[in-house]
Amino acid sequence: MDGQTEQMSAPAQSEGEVNFSPRRRKWSADNHGAQTKALLERDAKYFLHQSVSTPCLSAVRKAEGVYLEDYDGRRYMDFHGNNVHHIGYGHPDLKKAIIQQMDELPFAPRRFSCDPAVDLAEKIATIAPGDLSKVLFTTGGSDANEVAMKVARAKTGRFKTISFWDSFHGAGFGASSVGGEQLFRGGPIGPLLPGSEHVAPFGCYRCVYGHQCDDQGQPDLDKCGLACANMVKYVLEKEGDVAAVIAEPARAVPYLPPKGFWQAVRKACHEAGALLIFDEIPTGLGKTGKFFACDHDEVVPDILVMGKALGGGILPIAAAVCHPDLDVAGEYAFGHYTHEKNPVTTRAALTTIEIIERENLVENAATVGGHGLKRLMDMKDKYQLIGDVRGRGMLFGCELVLDRAEKTPATDAAEEILYRALDDGLSFKISMGSVLTFTPPLVTTLEQMDWAMDVIERAIAEINTRLFG
Repeated sequence: MDGQTEQMSAPAQSEGEVNFSPRRRKWSADNHGAQTKALLERDAKYFLHQSVSTPCLSAVRKAEGVYLEDYDGRRYMDFHGNNVHHIGYGHPDLKKAIIQQMDELPFAPRRFSCDPAVDLAEKIATIAPGDLSKVLFTTGGSDANEVAMKVARAKTGRFKTISFWDSFHGAGFGASSVGGEQLFRGGPIGPLLPGSEHVAPFGCYRCVYGHQCDDQGQPDLDKCGLACANMVKYVLEKEGDVAAVIAEPARAVPYLPPKGFWQAVRKACHEAGALLIFDEIPTGLGKTGKFFACDHDEVVPDILVMGKALGGGILPIAAAVCHPDLDVAGEYAFGHYTHEKNPVTTRAALTTIEIIERENLVENAATVGGHGLKRLMDMKDKYQLIGDVRGRGMLFGCELVLDRAEKTPATDAAEEILYRALDDGLSFKISMGSVLTFTPPLVTTLEQMDWAMDVIERAIAEINTRLFG
């Protein structure tokens, strides 16, 4: 391509670890065999380069249960998994159902219906919060969020949205517009959709509204007065014509909403004539110890979006689930995706939900995830390096700091712990530079959780001694 590429500053770090750090390069040099190196070179040659995936961490040749295996025979317990592996990788019942469906009916053109698609829609109506029961399926969560945005426009006759900075809702132009990470919406990607208003998110440990939390990361609601919710209400009132508030009910950083937050936002949306859209793509289907994260807050949105794990970690499928009152524009097409009623992907989703129910995985997420969270809380009592511990179910983590009073992010320590853990066979994610974020499969056992937390504690203990004596 002729011409000079305009030089741009690097975006603010938010998603994942840094791909080009010296520690990443050293880990790669120490752990990649000839076959892995050759495959990564081919990957870098043919894929467009992008942050958080180029260069790839390694190469996988096997995924089974809670484990990944690379080309050099190393196994990693996967506490990341992009939140698709709720039922574990390669669940035998899911593979069997997919194969059987391919034999019976491998595809249905979009203008036809089929049993698996309708069966899935009926099943989702039974597990969704409140009266949510009208669905459209897409192949990815980004598309499902954009379907939700279109429905909100059709219902309200408005186009503006309010969402949170630091949020992620997908990579499409609409989803990137309402997303709040510079990585996905800044620099060469804009301009984006007009009317995409943003406010600072809830996050009590680092409250951007200037309020302090206690030693357990809990806010003083009498003093803060839910300033974060009040800001949403303020912008709704000032704009006056917002179609929807779209947000993750529990941020995957992780950050949990303060008590009463969503009730206040739900009320403000109702008063402003705006819809409430919950993006449960990473948090739904049992991840937080209830079927949906919003169940913890006893708030029902107008639209709920699910994806990622819906395909059982094998096939891509997502859904926008709406209140029946939103079925208002049948002469237009909100999605009409080629694979919307694909019998194989919908069979995979239906079987995944059945497995989650049959194996009591929501309850397991609450129990085993709660155990992992307690292990981290116990570590916080022992190690000065941990500034905050937070989460629910199989979505939890700890934020590392160099000074608890100043909350100085311990980014280098977080990265060191990541690569030490990979050496020991544990994979997880770093968020916002210094948050060790764990999103294990719902099938993780207590023994596996303890093994993983032992790996983390060994690394934290050694680094804590080095830094603080």
